[in-house]
This record gives sequence, C-alpha cells and structure tokens, in this order.
Amino acid sequence: MSTLITPRTLSGFRDYLPSVMLAREEVLRRARDVYRSYGFTPIDTPACESLDVLLGKGGDESDKLVYRVLSARGDKAEMGLRFDLTVPFARFSAQYINELGTPFKRYAMGPVWRGERPGQGRYREFWQCDFDTIGTTSNAADAETALVINDLFTAIGFETFEIRINNRMVLNGLLEIKGLADKAVPLLRSLDKLPKIGREKVAEEMVKEAEVTAPQADAVLALAETAGTNAEVLDKLDAFFAPAPNDRAAEGIRRLRELLAVAKTAGVPDGRIKIDLSICRGLDYYTGAIYETFLTDLPGIGSVCSGGRYDNLASKYTKQVLPGVGASLGVDRLIAAMEELKHPLLTGQSTPAQVLVVNFDAARLGDYQRIARALRAAGVFVEVYPDTKKVGQQLGYAEKRGFKLAVIAGDREFAAGVWNVKNLAKREEAAVPEAELVERIKQSI
Repeated sequence: MSTLITPRTLSGFRDYLPSVMLAREEVLRRARDVYRSYGFTPIDTPACESLDVLLGKGGDESDKLVYRVLSARGDKAEMGLRFDLTVPFARFSAQYINELGTPFKRYAMGPVWRGERPGQGRYREFWQCDFDTIGTTSNAADAETALVINDLFTAIGFETFEIRINNRMVLNGLLEIKGLADKAVPLLRSLDKLPKIGREKVAEEMVKEAEVTAPQADAVLALAETAGTNAEVLDKLDAFFAPAPNDRAAEGIRRLRELLAVAKTAGVPDGRIKIDLSICRGLDYYTGAIYETFLTDLPGIGSVCSGGRYDNLASKYTKQVLPGVGASLGVDRLIAAMEELKHPLLTGQSTPAQVLVVNFDAARLGDYQRIARALRAAGVFVEVYPDTKKVGQQLGYAEKRGFKLAVIAGDREFAAGVWNVKNLAKREEAAVPEAELVERIKQSI
C-alpha cells in the first residue's frame, strides 16, 4: 500500500478559499474598470521569457530572485519566470510598437514569481495588476499615474491611504553634485531599505557596497530625510540646490511641483499625495517619478501599489526611444491587508450565487432548472441544490455559504402556481406567484 502524501502548501505560496477568492476577483474587476475608464487597453504576455530578456534589467538583486526554468531535457535553463510585468511589457513594446503606435496605454494582470524570503503579505508567487503609458516623456502621464492610483484605491473601498511620491532626478542630481553619479545604483538600492533596516545600517551598507565615505552617505540620507508638508519640502529642495544648481534636480523638482498642482486641480483630496524623498524603488530601471502607496491603517504591510517612470528600459531591445511610466497593484499583498483590516469586501460569502433553488422533489428537477434559467436570464446568479435532502439541511447549506434567498416549491406550491421565497438573513418567507417571481427576486437581492 502506497504512503499517502501529506497535502500542504509550499512556503511563500498560498491557497485561496472561496470567500477570499471572491473578494480577490472583485478587486481585479474594480481595478480593470478604473484602468479602462482612463483608456488603458488590455494585453498579456507569457509567464516565461528568455533569460536574456529578464536578466540585468532590475539589477543584481532582482536577478537573484528570478526562477530559472530547465529545458524539457532538464539539462539547461534557457527561460525564466517573469519577476514583474514591466520588463515583459518593455520587450512587448519594442516588438510591436510600430503596429501599436504611441503613446500606448496598457493594463495587464497576472502572476509573477520571485525567489525571495516570504513575510507578511510577501509571497514567492503573487499577482500584479499593472497599468502603463509608453511612448511619452510628458509629465502629464506621470500626473495621470497618480490620479489612477487614487481612483483605484477609492474604487476598492479605501478612504485612508497615502500615495508617496519622489523623483529619481532629484536624487541623481544630488549624486552628480557630490561626484557620486557612477555609484547611483548601489546607493539607491541601499536607500530603498531605509524603512526596513534604519538609517545606521543603510549608512553602513552604502559605505560597504557603494564604497563611499561616511560623510557622502550622510549627505544622501540627509536629503532623503527632508520632512515637512509638500510645500515645505519643495522649498527646502530649492534651498538645498541653490548653492550648487543642477539641471537634473531642478527638472525633478519642477515635475514634482507640477504633478501636485495637477492632482489638486483634478480634485484629489489634500494630504492624499505626499512627497517622500526617502523612497527610490530598488529596481535599477526607474529614471523619474516614483510612487509607493501605503494603507495608513496598516502601514506595516508595506507598499501595496508601486511604480514609476522608466525611460530607458526598452532600449535593451530596440534603438527606438520608448519612455514609459506606470504602476503595479500588488493584489496578494493587498488581500492580506484587507483580511487583517476586515475589509467590507471580505463578507464571508463563499458563493457567487445569490439564490438557492431548493430541490424539494426529484420529479420536479426540470421545473427547478426552468425557474433557475429564467432567473439567470434576468441577471440573477442561481444554484440548484443537487440532492433531495431535507429542506432544513438545504437551507443550512445556503446560510453557511452566504446565499441571500432560497426558493422552495413542492406539490402544493405547484398546484397553486406559486413559489415560496425565503429571505435567509431576515428569516422571512412569502408565497410569490410564478409570473411575478423574477421581478420580486430582482428587487430583493
């Protein structure tokens, strides 16, 4: 007799039971509606890409996270699982841009894989829900990205969240002034760890990994820690660069100022978007605006929607200049946060159906399916119970799974031409003529 395999989920992966999966699908639906409302169009790319497409795009750190895929013979890794949806999109754009034209606005949803240490809301397989505009350097696209993030979280049902923004041009301008431009990658990669490991350890890492002096590391951190209101931070930046003007930094400051002005005029609530000079995003391909979104009721979960401007990423695949900007909703991290916050979308309902048709009499199965089809034709989601168990058992099934109504009919009801409609939450029941059934149910759900 063979030994049974213990059913288990791998570390860094998770299963979704129906009640959570329904909420997850609703998040994806709402995200899709927001993206479409701005004119973003759907595309998809394969889960696997050639290793030369994936490697060297996000930096050494991200290269270490790529899952290699062995050939069918198992002797060589020629492909890798995508670690985000941005790098495949850059490849896609270079391949099809002459057909698509610019600017091109897309959204994509799908799983990505990273071989990193699992943690709170952090998985090795997770879904991203991206939107991007490619083919323009206009700051209008950067401002629109912030507007989409705001509308996205509002549509999902959040009121307390904060979109933190920065611009790599400001950081890179400082590095140019300090003669550290050639050390931008390791410096900014270390700076990205500031919320996780703190100032002292970040400074130590900068000295070690970027080979800068302690005062140089301190200068970078001093700029990153600039605090105050958006207006105060912008004024401090102007003052900071006044003694040693830098064109790149000045452009970054101008773009931040303009983005905030556009968002205010467009109606984004005050305080929703905040300049945070410490955020820089760890991936090497960002060149301008940067976005990270935090749930203020659960900041420890980390950023749940991040992105930025990447003007050179597609240059790995084409000589055509294809600047882009966009952001990515981390669906699984967001769901983990919603579970902890007991978000209203997590109702506990474990079925998409609204109505259960009770199987009272096996001889009447055709009638039960007939009425179920009539309700479905009217847009009502209906399940017919498969077995003729006791009515109480069937109603218990309906209550446990979150059905709103149960429809019941036996010989007496069929003789009278009525159906009993039971409101499961209110424990109320009424006899409804069959001719009125569909309309009454539509009014009740």
